[in-house]
Amino acid sequence: MAVPSHAALASPVVLFDPQGHEPLTDGVWDEGAARAAIRRIAADAERAFDPRGFWPIHPLDDDEGTKHWETLALCIGASGVVWALDRLQHQGFVDLTRDWTGVARSAHERYLTDSELDQPEPSLWVGETGMLLVAYCVSPSRAVADRLETCVAANIGNEANELVCGSPGTMLAALAMLERTGEARWRVLLEEASADLWGRWRLGSDGCWLWTQRINGGEAEYIGAAHGLVGNVRALELVSRRLGAETSVLRERAKATIATLAFGEDGLVNWSPRPDSTGLAAGDGRIRVQWCHGAPGVVISLAGLARDDAELVELLLAGGELTWQAGPLRKGAGLCHGTAGNGFAFLKLFESTQDEWWLARARTFATHALLQVERSRSTYGRGRYSLWTGDAGVAIYACQCISATPAMPTIDYW
Repeated sequence: MAVPSHAALASPVVLFDPQGHEPLTDGVWDEGAARAAIRRIAADAERAFDPRGFWPIHPLDDDEGTKHWETLALCIGASGVVWALDRLQHQGFVDLTRDWTGVARSAHERYLTDSELDQPEPSLWVGETGMLLVAYCVSPSRAVADRLETCVAANIGNEANELVCGSPGTMLAALAMLERTGEARWRVLLEEASADLWGRWRLGSDGCWLWTQRINGGEAEYIGAAHGLVGNVRALELVSRRLGAETSVLRERAKATIATLAFGEDGLVNWSPRPDSTGLAAGDGRIRVQWCHGAPGVVISLAGLARDDAELVELLLAGGELTWQAGPLRKGAGLCHGTAGNGFAFLKLFESTQDEWWLARARTFATHALLQVERSRSTYGRGRYSLWTGDAGVAIYACQCISATPAMPTIDYW
């Protein structure tokens, strides 16, 4: 498949903004050094923990719209850090100094009583579902599972139609519970949620299959992993495989859409946040090469479907090459919009191709991301205590680079 160009593409094409990226470190991947860095991240998180307020929000995660209850949730809050610490210990990378079971449960309790919360949200990343699933992972409880079931059911039909707040995210939680418990109730929820999400997927006049995202009073169609097409496709793929359903229609719709919406030149390809974006710029005029919007998220989300499709593999390889040539992100080391998140694209392509060069690239990005963590700690005098934007996610990524495992945390595995 030749790398296509979007119909609205201006000339010359600009696939990424060099100002958003920084040169790669000349440091060499060293597993021992990576393991030591992982231990430092975990030890720093344990030292910084305050039983009264948990972890303080980092200045880079704090803006005028950030609410206190978000510091408790999975994305930028305490629940995500607890999940990461628990996973790191279970995988043998760290020896923790305390039991985090009570923290996981109390995060959800504090969320429900937070004075800034108008009403609880059932979502995975910023609501009850993520906090409850973390609590269940560290200490299984029937009461927690029952409340989690209620939240997943309540989120079916959510018009957000994306991973962060919508039903694709809570479907992943139900999938995790089905894997852990084998209980039929989770299969029933997955079948109902999947049917609803399929029913909301619409074919446009340009031949593209997209969902409409309705979030905070706004309405748009997004392509990326966090808020749009490819994140939803990944959720449907994982659920379909677990339920024994065919994925061929899913693959063909996704491939046709991203091929139509791709911007390409000289063997490189990227995707705008929205199909109606001008060039590759989002509403703020900035180009994205991130997990949440842009080529890395497309590669990471669709690599599983590409295993049996040479044309789709070729397109994703071009997205991976763009991610490599753009380089590490200046905005940070984390998963959602940072160097570690982009690096998962290389791990996915290594799994698809078994080409060791992709694994080497992933580990080079890990080396750089770990240095970014140290640099940020020096700049701000503290760590960034979150899973999807901060140090904990970088530690998880470094672990995956050591084991050459491409699974994306809280999406591909719990």
